Order: sequence, then structure tokens, then C-alpha cells
Amino acid sequence: MGDQQQTINALREALTRIEERDPDAPVPDFLDVSKPAGEFPQDAGSEGPGSTAEGVDSDAPAAGAAAVGSTPGGGFAREDVSDPSADRVDSEPSSPEDQDDTEDVSGDLESLSPEQQYEKARTVVLRKLTGSPKTRQQLATALTEKEFSSEIITRVLDRMEEVHLINDAEFARTWVRGRHEIKNLGKSALRRELREKGVSEPDTEQALEQLSDEDELAAARELVERKLRDKPVPAGSGPEERAERDKITRRLVSMLARRGHAPGTAFQIVREVLDERASA
Repeated sequence: MGDQQQTINALREALTRIEERDPDAPVPDFLDVSKPAGEFPQDAGSEGPGSTAEGVDSDAPAAGAAAVGSTPGGGFAREDVSDPSADRVDSEPSSPEDQDDTEDVSGDLESLSPEQQYEKARTVVLRKLTGSPKTRQQLATALTEKEFSSEIITRVLDRMEEVHLINDAEFARTWVRGRHEIKNLGKSALRRELREKGVSEPDTEQALEQLSDEDELAAARELVERKLRDKPVPAGSGPEERAERDKITRRLVSMLARRGHAPGTAFQIVREVLDERASA
């Protein structure tokens, strides 16, 4: 139990350091520091995270991977869309581990045995997972760029899936929750992002089931209301007032479209909010 508690404490300390460095880094359920100790997932028959019957699994990283969109404490931060830069839908922030992963391992691979190549590939994967969660395709691409063979890549990534360090379905669920809550993204934008990261269509659609129509409407309305905060909306019926409202409508609908909200939903929400503000 002492070794297990030390492992848990190390994971929590590493997560805290990651969050202090990057508040937008995501927190997976099994590393949510808002949960009490003892809620970490365990394999059947294991005694702790990443352990086997013989002891702690050597594939468990020294620092856990964090999931997108969390703030220290496990909650999600909301952006201020009154900032003009808020219209841009940012991609996943790169972590220092990703940016600093410049070790060139391709030059000496041919001189190494298959087991040595496996260990090098495994080290690359663990380093990337320490920075933030990754899909299997993202990690396969990283290993391919370092010229590891397809056999080594498959072997390493299969092992990572066995010990639950790669889980595309969980990645998709966490990604959808975080990006929807932080960026108010609609389903089409989330679907596109997951496709780009190599998540399968079944895993993507299952993750998107977390969002109801009401969730998307609420997210779209929040974006519009925040964008119009402290901005006057012309209420008159003259040609100049109508032209100004039309211009505002086009801008807001375009903003919602960039965030993956359907055109029909965008027009509906924008007109409702503009009517409410004009009649206030």
C-alpha cells in the first residue's frame, strides 16, 4: 500500500505542475484531483494503477496524462467571447513535452536490437502522454516520423492500449466535454476535430451523444449574448437600423458557424437574442 500511495501522490503532484503550466490542459476522470484518493481505475485483478500481479507495470508513466479543458480542481473554464480573439477556435495547445521532444532516434535505430528499438519507442510515447492525452493515430504518426518500423509501432501502441494509457473512446468523450464547455463548440466542429485526430467514427458519435440539442442551443445563445455584451442594438424600423441589425446578424451567424453550429440554429438564436435586446 505504501508504494501504491507514493505512485498516487506522484501522479497528483505531476498533474498539479501541468495545470499550473497550462490551465487549458485536460483532466481525465482517473486523474481528477477533486476526487478522493482510491477512485483510480484498476485492471481486473490488479492492486493499483498500472500494476500487475507481479508488481507495478513498467509501462505506467511517472507523470499522468492530463485531459483537455480543465482548471485546477477539475472544473472547466469559460472564455470571454467579448474578446475579438475569442472567435478563433484554437487547436489543442501544445505542451512543453511535445515542443521539447526533439531527440533524434532515427539515426541509430538500425544498430539496435528489436527490444532496444521497442524501449526507445516506448519512451517517446510515454513522454508525449505525460504532456497531454493522445490518440493512437497521433502517437503512431509521431513514431513514424522518427522512422520506427511498423512492427515496433504496433507492438508499443498495442501495449499502451492494454495498460489503458491509450483509449480513443475516453479521449473523445473528454475532448467533447472540454471543447464544448470551454469553446462552446457545436457537434460539427467537434466531429471534425476528432476526425483530424484519428478517432474512429463510432467512438466520435458515441462521444457526441453527450451533447443534447438543448446543450447546443444553450452554448450558441451564450456565445451570442456574450458577444453582444455592452453593445447597443438598434431598435428602430428605419432603413439604417435594419441595415445595422442585418450586419450584426451576419457577423454573429458567421461566428456560430465557425464554432460548428448549424445555420438554422444560428439564425434562430441570433434573431431571438437581437429581438430581446431591441425590445428591452
